[in-house]
Amino acid sequence: MPTILTIFGLRFFFYTREHEPIHVHVEHADGVAKYNLLDDCVSLVENKGLKPATLRLAESILEENRVNFINEWHKTFNM
Repeated sequence: MPTILTIFGLRFFFYTREHEPIHVHVEHADGVAKYNLLDDCVSLVENKGLKPATLRLAESILEENRVNFINEWHKTFNM
């Protein structure tokens, strides 16, 4: 599981055998979530246990770094 970023207790990562659409998993002590990274936005797909404040923080980090996460996806999966 390649970790892309760890910040504020959040770990942003991909699994080694991912699929499209481009997405990132977010892990925190409370649970995990999955976000799709679209060309123009970040979209929550699934949440298992993360509190609303943690989701907002994760989404904010993803929005600020969306292009970097997408580039890392392409680099990691040669897509």
